[in-house]
Amino acid sequence: MSLVVRLKDFFLPKCKGDKLAKIEFRGVAHTSRLMTDSGEHLTLDQLFEWPIGRPIEPEETVSVALVLHSRLLPDRSIGHYIFPLQKVVKEGKLSLRDSLLDNNAKTLPATLSLEVRYTVPGADESLDGWSPDEGMDEERLLVDIQQNIANLEKSLTSNERRASWSHEQASTSRMIDKSPAPGRKRSSALRSMRSLIRLGKQRPPRDASSEDEERALLQGRSAVDGLVTPVGEQASSRAGSESSLESDNDSLLDLNSVDVTKKRLRVSHYQRTPPNLLKSQDFQLCITIIEARQLAGLNMDPVVCVQAGDQKKYTSVKESTNCPYYNEYFVFDFHMPPMMLFDKIITLSVLHSRKIFASGTLVGLFKIDLKTVFDAPDHQFYHKWALLSDPDDFAGGPKGYLKCDISVIGKGDSVKVPPKSEKDEDDIEANLLLPEGVPVERQRARFIVRIYRADGLPKMNSSIMANVKRAFTGEVKDLVDPYVQVSFAGLTGKTSVKKNCYAPVWNEQIVFSEMFPPLCQRLKIQLRDNDQVNNTIIGTHFIDLKTISNDGEKGFLPTFGPAFIHLYGSTRDYSLLDEHANLNSGLGEGVSYRARLMVAIRTEITDNIDIAPSGVEVEPSYPITESNYGKNEEYFLFASIMDATMIEKKLGDKPLFFELSMGNAGNSLDGHNSSSQEIDEEEGDDYLDNVSADSACWQSTTPPVKPMTHDRLYYFLPYWDDKPCMYVRSVWPDYRRRMYNSNIIMRIVEKLEEGLLESNLQIEADSPNMEKTLKQTLEDLVFGCGKYLSISRCYLQGTAAGKTKLDRERMKLCVREIEHMASLARNLKALVTKNTIKERYKTTQSYLQRLRYLTEDPQHALPDIFLWLVSGGKRVAYQRLQAKDLIFSVVGEESGKDCGKVQTLLLKLPGKKGIGASGWVIQAKLRIYFWLGLTKHKKNFVTGLPAGYEVAQEIRNAERPRALPPSVIHFTDKHYFQLRAHMYQARSLIGSDASGLSDPYAQVVAGEWCKTTQVVDETLSPTWDELLVFPELMVCGLGEEIKKEPPNIVIEIFDQDKVGKSEFIGRAMAKPHVKLLSEPYEPPRFPPKLEWFEIHRGPDYAGELLAMFEMLEVRRPDYRPRKKGRQNEVDPGQLEFELPALPSPKDCLIPMTQDVGPILPVPPEIRPTLSKYRIEVLFWGLRDVKRVHLLTVDKPRVDIECAGHILHSSVITNAKRNPNFSTPVKFIDLELPEQELYCPPLTIRVVDCRSFGRYTLVGTHMINSIHRYLFNPVTKKQREAEERKKSAQLLNTADQLANSISTSNYIILDTDDTNIQLSKLAHTGPGTLQSKREKTESNRKRKMSMGAATDDDEDSKDWWTKYFASVEAMIEETKEAKKEEQERENQQNGAACGQMAEASSSHGHHEEKKKIKLGFKSAGNAAKMANKWSPKAMKHAKPKTALLKIFPSELESQPEFNTFKEWLQTFDLLRGKKTGEETEDESRVVGKFKGNIKVYQWPLPKDIDDHTIMGFDPQYGFFQGLPSSDPIHVLVRVYVVKGTDLHPMDLNGKADPYVVLQLGSKRISDKEHYISKQLNPVFGRCFEFEATFPQDSLLTVQVWDWDLVGSDDLIGETRIDLENRFYTRHRATCGLPNKYEEYGYNAWRDPMKPTQILAKLCKEGKLEAPSYFNGKVKVGSKTFGLNNDDPALMRGGKLLEEYLALAVLKRWEEFPRIGCKLVQEHVETRPLYNPDKPGIEQGKLEMWVDMFPMDMPLPGPPLDIAPRKPKSYELRIVIWNTDEVVLEDDAFFTGEKMSDIYVKGWLKGPEDCQYTDIHYRSLTGEGNFNWRFIFPFDYLVAEEKIVISRKESLFSWDETESKIPARLELQVWDADHFSADDFLGAITLDLNRFPRGAKSSKLCTLDMLKVDGSVPMVNIFKQKRVKGWWPFYIKKENEEMELTGKVEAEIHLLTHEEAEKNPAGMGRNEPDPLDKPNRPDASFMWFLNPFKSIRYIVWHNYKWTIIKGLIFTALAIMLLLFFYSVPGYTVKRILGA
Repeated sequence: MSLVVRLKDFFLPKCKGDKLAKIEFRGVAHTSRLMTDSGEHLTLDQLFEWPIGRPIEPEETVSVALVLHSRLLPDRSIGHYIFPLQKVVKEGKLSLRDSLLDNNAKTLPATLSLEVRYTVPGADESLDGWSPDEGMDEERLLVDIQQNIANLEKSLTSNERRASWSHEQASTSRMIDKSPAPGRKRSSALRSMRSLIRLGKQRPPRDASSEDEERALLQGRSAVDGLVTPVGEQASSRAGSESSLESDNDSLLDLNSVDVTKKRLRVSHYQRTPPNLLKSQDFQLCITIIEARQLAGLNMDPVVCVQAGDQKKYTSVKESTNCPYYNEYFVFDFHMPPMMLFDKIITLSVLHSRKIFASGTLVGLFKIDLKTVFDAPDHQFYHKWALLSDPDDFAGGPKGYLKCDISVIGKGDSVKVPPKSEKDEDDIEANLLLPEGVPVERQRARFIVRIYRADGLPKMNSSIMANVKRAFTGEVKDLVDPYVQVSFAGLTGKTSVKKNCYAPVWNEQIVFSEMFPPLCQRLKIQLRDNDQVNNTIIGTHFIDLKTISNDGEKGFLPTFGPAFIHLYGSTRDYSLLDEHANLNSGLGEGVSYRARLMVAIRTEITDNIDIAPSGVEVEPSYPITESNYGKNEEYFLFASIMDATMIEKKLGDKPLFFELSMGNAGNSLDGHNSSSQEIDEEEGDDYLDNVSADSACWQSTTPPVKPMTHDRLYYFLPYWDDKPCMYVRSVWPDYRRRMYNSNIIMRIVEKLEEGLLESNLQIEADSPNMEKTLKQTLEDLVFGCGKYLSISRCYLQGTAAGKTKLDRERMKLCVREIEHMASLARNLKALVTKNTIKERYKTTQSYLQRLRYLTEDPQHALPDIFLWLVSGGKRVAYQRLQAKDLIFSVVGEESGKDCGKVQTLLLKLPGKKGIGASGWVIQAKLRIYFWLGLTKHKKNFVTGLPAGYEVAQEIRNAERPRALPPSVIHFTDKHYFQLRAHMYQARSLIGSDASGLSDPYAQVVAGEWCKTTQVVDETLSPTWDELLVFPELMVCGLGEEIKKEPPNIVIEIFDQDKVGKSEFIGRAMAKPHVKLLSEPYEPPRFPPKLEWFEIHRGPDYAGELLAMFEMLEVRRPDYRPRKKGRQNEVDPGQLEFELPALPSPKDCLIPMTQDVGPILPVPPEIRPTLSKYRIEVLFWGLRDVKRVHLLTVDKPRVDIECAGHILHSSVITNAKRNPNFSTPVKFIDLELPEQELYCPPLTIRVVDCRSFGRYTLVGTHMINSIHRYLFNPVTKKQREAEERKKSAQLLNTADQLANSISTSNYIILDTDDTNIQLSKLAHTGPGTLQSKREKTESNRKRKMSMGAATDDDEDSKDWWTKYFASVEAMIEETKEAKKEEQERENQQNGAACGQMAEASSSHGHHEEKKKIKLGFKSAGNAAKMANKWSPKAMKHAKPKTALLKIFPSELESQPEFNTFKEWLQTFDLLRGKKTGEETEDESRVVGKFKGNIKVYQWPLPKDIDDHTIMGFDPQYGFFQGLPSSDPIHVLVRVYVVKGTDLHPMDLNGKADPYVVLQLGSKRISDKEHYISKQLNPVFGRCFEFEATFPQDSLLTVQVWDWDLVGSDDLIGETRIDLENRFYTRHRATCGLPNKYEEYGYNAWRDPMKPTQILAKLCKEGKLEAPSYFNGKVKVGSKTFGLNNDDPALMRGGKLLEEYLALAVLKRWEEFPRIGCKLVQEHVETRPLYNPDKPGIEQGKLEMWVDMFPMDMPLPGPPLDIAPRKPKSYELRIVIWNTDEVVLEDDAFFTGEKMSDIYVKGWLKGPEDCQYTDIHYRSLTGEGNFNWRFIFPFDYLVAEEKIVISRKESLFSWDETESKIPARLELQVWDADHFSADDFLGAITLDLNRFPRGAKSSKLCTLDMLKVDGSVPMVNIFKQKRVKGWWPFYIKKENEEMELTGKVEAEIHLLTHEEAEKNPAGMGRNEPDPLDKPNRPDASFMWFLNPFKSIRYIVWHNYKWTIIKGLIFTALAIMLLLFFYSVPGYTVKRILGA
């Protein structure tokens, strides 16, 4: 179907300019092409088409408007024309020419010509009778919706683009009707969404009321635009009829009409309460710096600085290494609110050569914020590598890696240490310290925060001086000097200060240079006031980068705005001492609007090397045009108060009024401050629409009214018939789409949450409908997601997708996520079965978390709304509401959940007053109606009001935008109800008296009335059984509406005190059941059942109330409002005309007063039905009972109270001598409700029986639910049904027969771990088989680890051998468990994403099941594997080390041991008032009662087939077979192994711990064996006690810190209940070893052999004694035997019996009736706590306890677990030669390259360094040394650590022991005589794993240092002697290694004894001297050997030059002599001389 309009032409005389035609139908507008000015006749001839989904109604119209278009000025309307489609519907077409009308409905001399065609396909003619079953396909309708909305958005885009400039110009008048055309189009467009969405629903067309509504819509639009249409002259009154929104709700998404469960309603108020952010808490930041690797630099002295916030701590300095090992532990304590803590930045920086007076040069640093650590799994990063970078040299790459542990501990957090072995290879890249989702390679980025402007600022300075100045000079200044401060990643930037300005404009940007993604997530933006004394904070806002970015494949970088941030804080009135100042810092909920700030955030990733170093820069920024990001619209906020009750007594004296504000608009007391600065004309457009508006635009306060009261308990305001109204008009940018998007998703979340709540209840109750419910929940989720997608995708196509980039990206993200969610939910629904429902439920819960993440938009749309109660000109109480909850939309799903609804608000005190006892009291309770929307939608503001009001003229004119709303709404339709409050009982109330009990009574508040129950003395579970009747309760509105949304009933519980006023205990809220006059009071609705309502006191849980409330309408025919005095004269019978009769009054012992009247009980039909029950109680004893009234408790008695019945124990005659009861078991028969829901609580009360018949209450304990103590016995029929079910399951499981006792009478026992491993291997699925690559990798690792292990003989093994082997086994076991869990998850995910056809195929499923069970590809493979692991194959294997179990937590917390309370429970006895302060409440415990309780129906069924905990028939009592309660003497041995991560107690960051034990009155202190300066001490101590149970039942193990001066400090303590361990069935006295051995390190230490233990257990369980024969043992009806190849069979005799008995004991839990898991040999890890820091772990202690009764044979000597003494070794390294060492120097005379080489090395540290002599003048890099280093050291083989004991400083009292890895450091240097030596290269060799040396220098390359497994590794402790070549290297700046030399060395390891037998000298000294190296003659020191220097330097290099010089000199001399002598000789010859 479609409607086509053809616009032919227009005739328009005397009108110049370009024209546009706009044509609209059903709110969807089209715009014609531009018609240029070509004369009077304008030819257009353009077609416009509307695809439609439902038939056109005859009353519908099409409107055509002709406008004059200008590029500079706004479009101006020329004329319009509206025609109905009545003729078009009948004939299908229409052709007309008619005149246009102007705005005054006058005919213009202008005409238009058009044709209309309505096409109705034949297939769609049946749509006239459209019904859900016969309707159009939904997909087709959604296509129509998308097409229509696309057209709509297209036209809106063009219109808004053309109208933007005109909108700004017209805004100078501060009116909303600035540009009629665009405003009208937008308005009609939003209204049209109603019809568009209707297309997507299969609903019939509405009746005449719908037609009236359409007509009213048209008339409303005409009224808005000021047009007169042919349809009608005026809008008819629509009061009382359904609004357009209301009538549409039925045809929209079903999420709108979700029925919220009553339980949800009861707690919803408390869920909205914000968390207590002001309360400071204790936190502990623990950082362990383990080691550093690959530090950039040569020959460093690195030290690590650990900074958290402002606190700094340093490690020790490690000299001459770039891979230092620290293993130092640091603790930072914080006491602050979490919000402040999360802003702290952790900085780990490595410094080079820090000295006392110099801070050292920075090598690299790493930053992370505390919130990132807190958000990590278990709040920690464990053994992770922090990548160090230099912020000033980013291009230089990583500067090294720092291995560390970081964890944040809050109160109650347990520190979980992941199992990790020190022997594991360190894969740095795979274990970088990065949160999930952060890539390994991070880039440099610029985070640009642009600050544009702010407005609406409050006064921040005193106005006294300003007024004085104004009086003298006339100068007016704004009283604030604002600037903006932005903090991110520990850096802070500030804008400039704008002096004296309420509306500052900055246009500046703050640029942070940081790595991306940053490890600091929160950005803090603060608006501050610059003050000469102290800068004051105006407001604070936090932005989490996770919320403004997305790291997915289609993600986006952090981006924000430009958008306004609304700031909140304290009230706006300035005072020097602002009591709410901390709210301005973001701590707590802001109570007032402070200002708004326009901000934008942008992120730029850059690889530019020239980027500025890390820091902050402030730069100017370009201003923006705000209208491009959001057009300003006028919003209309309306509120009407239905009633105001529960007003606090203090406020009852003065008149009260309420104030409504949104931003500064509506704030009548301290709102907008008009700025004195003039706004430039050219900038005026941007700043005209400010936060403020004229006070003429609002009526934000109600008239002051003095409160009234009926009973002086609470006051109320007399808003009976006339309900006061408030409204506010204000102008804000139009960002409604953000709120709309959040609201749609929130509705999906609420629907899913309710479905999950119902599913959870059904799963817990094992309901048969649970599968159906969960499937329906998933179906609703899919449906809701589909609806969201159909609505949202329409907005993605146009500008409506978002004003900013973040808007657009978030919309795309939401669509992607919800589309994915719908797909997952659809697949998951198909996989829901009864067996997998719990896993599927958890998966669905994860969907809920993902959806919640999408609901909060980080960009604000509108400011929050504040409602204040004002008394005496002061703000008293307030409530803050989010605008998105109140916003209106024509699309129902987009509206806020509270828009157009009456809601209940509880006003609270602001700031700190609202926290604690003062905040518990309600200041006022309001039932109030809210509506918020655009002014053009104002006509809808009364649509949600309860019907029955008088339609005033203001309501009739609601459609007019500028018409004023009513100031009062007068209700004429009122209903009167009788409220019956059935107050039955309460439980778990808070103790308010000193005794720990309360005297509770309840106040029920309904409207303006309040009634009170009787007081029940001294109880925490009062049973009132009282019916309170409120005879007359007036409620305005229609009956059906009241029934749907009745007023809330408030119930408050108080404790009556004899002196002073009553104390508040808690409050509950309830919805009553409503019965109208027209309804009968009969089943199933009436009478309703009692319900439990949660009671809260502030945010804390305060108990539960069992009650029911019903509102029964009464007829008042003679009610006359003017004669109020006759109300009480009406016959009471008339009030109860159609009501059920009231019950007869109770027989009350208290005399009745006129005020109270008769006390009515709860009617019998409402009470729960009762059955006969028996409560059987085991009274065992009392422990640790404190003094009461300064006197000891000598003769205590325990009373158990339930439903008014009390069971008394016997009296303990002397509690000091024996605190156990003489008569342990007693019972009582009573009647209890059949429904478990209504069962009353149990109260355990302990009293002290004193002289003269006095009884003193000691303490009480409340058991709220008896569910865990109920015993429902299994009958024979039920047992047979279970057996049939089990047998059916066993038929499908092939491998159960081999290992289950219940399926066979002959069982093969395993005595060796290898068989167990085989069974585990056979049960793993096919996914667990390793690939070839994984196998080779594991083989390689196994070889390495086996190579690394040392040969331990059986004689050399001790307890520590077993301990360390067990630690490694635990680590491997945990790794395997993690792998299996991941594989299971992968299989589940694969199944969920797989095809449904394959999953449902029965044959394929069966085959897959067989494969999973078998675990091998073929039977042959299984046989090979079985042979491989068989005992035959293992015969020649070396005997394995015996293992024990290491528990990572306390022994009692292991799930298999049930806290050792299977029959003996411990109940804490409480006394004193509960204050809410944790430390005080913990001190309320005054003792413990030990016993147990069982509740069961009596008599028990005759065909019972069940047993008690001890395995006996429950017909003869539940507590049979218990041990004697007489005192027993026990030998207790406490083994304390070691402590880990103890809290530092000394200034040096260490502690000197020792152990103190206390058991009863006995105390053992081990102070003389304190361990100096250790946080991980190895104690290795055993302590013995002789104890007597029950007096000495609580063992306290404390760790103290020894101090030389002053008293010692307690580090932490742990407490163990030895009595529960001693009496438990799990036999926790002495753990069972895995193997039975009579001697050696694993010798059996229990005085009872396994055969004796097994015989004792059989006797206690009433089984025949075990019999042994032929290698078998028979226990009961089962026979056990060993495998024929088991090596234990070779032992024979008694030893074989012990093996058999131990193997049976290890499987004792498989025995029916009497079986349970027995405690094995173990070490438990117990957390230590300090009473001064409750709940925060101070370290851990590894220990175990053995107990032996003294009346049995005593055990042997205690185990020796003394710490292993390190073994002394001597390491000899001979440095033979070096080669290819880089030449560093230039020769003095010759200038050639050379080096003076020497080698140095150390093992323990640089202070242990040794040097070779110097090989001078090496010209080739070759050096010859023949030099021996000798390093003696002490070594712990098991830990692979060298032990060093030395004094840390000159002033140290004693030596400190430290452990470092066994690493040999060798370095090659170039010696310089007049400057520092030059470092050339180094190599570090881990003595446990280092590469084998090369055979020659040529084969020695850097490839030897690879760690990928390709290089063979050597363990010197295994190999003893190694010789070869190793490379020296240095690291370049790009982290590449450069070869700088090679060294030939020989490494020889000897024990201390071997070294003494074969001594050797250091260097080349005796004994065993080394030969002198054969060095070249040129190797010497030149200035010590001058002749050699001449020979080897001068002569060697200048020999020929010298010879030539000498010859030349000789010739010159000869010539000189010749020429000298020639004249004389010549003369002589001439003269003849």
